Amino acid sequence: MTSQPAVSVATHPDPGLELALALMPLPLPDPPEGYMAEQMPHISLSLITLIDYFAGQTVLVMSNGYVCRDTRKRDGWLVPDLLVALDTDPVRATQHNGYVIDLWGKPPEFVLEVGSKYTGKEDYNRKRFGYADYGVSEYWRFDSTGGEYHDAPLAGDLLVDGEYQPIPLTTEPDGTIRGHSAVLGLTLCWDQGELRFYDPQTQQYLLWPQEMRAEMAETNAQLEAERAARQAAEAQLAALREELGLSREEQGLEDSE
Repeated sequence: MTSQPAVSVATHPDPGLELALALMPLPLPDPPEGYMAEQMPHISLSLITLIDYFAGQTVLVMSNGYVCRDTRKRDGWLVPDLLVALDTDPVRATQHNGYVIDLWGKPPEFVLEVGSKYTGKEDYNRKRFGYADYGVSEYWRFDSTGGEYHDAPLAGDLLVDGEYQPIPLTTEPDGTIRGHSAVLGLTLCWDQGELRFYDPQTQQYLLWPQEMRAEMAETNAQLEAERAARQAAEAQLAALREELGLSREEQGLEDSE
C-alpha cells in the first residue's frame, strides 16, 4: 500500500480549513515486514476466528497494523500481532492503515502478542510498557513453546490506575491454561501449544475455519442422508398406494361378476 503525501496547508486562503487540514491525521505507512513463520498460524487463526465471532458488530479486529496516538508524531508506534477495538467501524479504521487513538478518542481495548525467537523479550518488556502508556485495557501474550520465548505460556494484564496487573490464570489437569478476557467476553486458552478462544455462554470453543468447514460438511451429509431417506419413504408409500388402488379395482371387478 502506497502512503499518500502529507497535505500542504500553508497557502490555503481559508484559515478555518487550514486548521482542519492541519489537524487531519497523516496516512500511516505500511507496517514493517518480517513475521516469523511460527507466529503466523496462531495470528491468522485468531484473527479469522475473532472476525467471525464479532461479525455484524462495530468491532475492529486487526492484525499487522500500527497503533499510535497521533500520526504526525512518530513516538512509540507499535505493531501488535492482534488488536481488538470495540465501538469502532472496521472499514473506516482499516482505511487508515492502523489504529490512531486520537482519531477514535480512545485506545483499543485488547491487544495480543504472539511470541517468537526474535520478538519474545520485547513483548513482555518494551511493548508491555508501551501498551500501558497508550491505555490499552487488556494486554495478552501467547507463547506456543510453553515459555521459551515469553515469560509464560499464556499471560494477561489488566490496566489498573495506569499500570498493568496480572489477570488470574488457571491450569487444568491436562495442562490447558485458561484466563478470562472481560473485554472479549471470552476465555483465552493455551491448549497443547495452540491458542483457543472459549465461549463461557455456549461452553464451547470458537471454531477454527477448518473446523467450521468440517462441521458444515457433516451437517450437509446429514441433510443429504435425511433427504435420501425421505425420498425413499415417499417412493415406498407411492408404490404401496398404487398397489392398494389396483387391489381395490380387482376386488370391484370380482364383486360385479
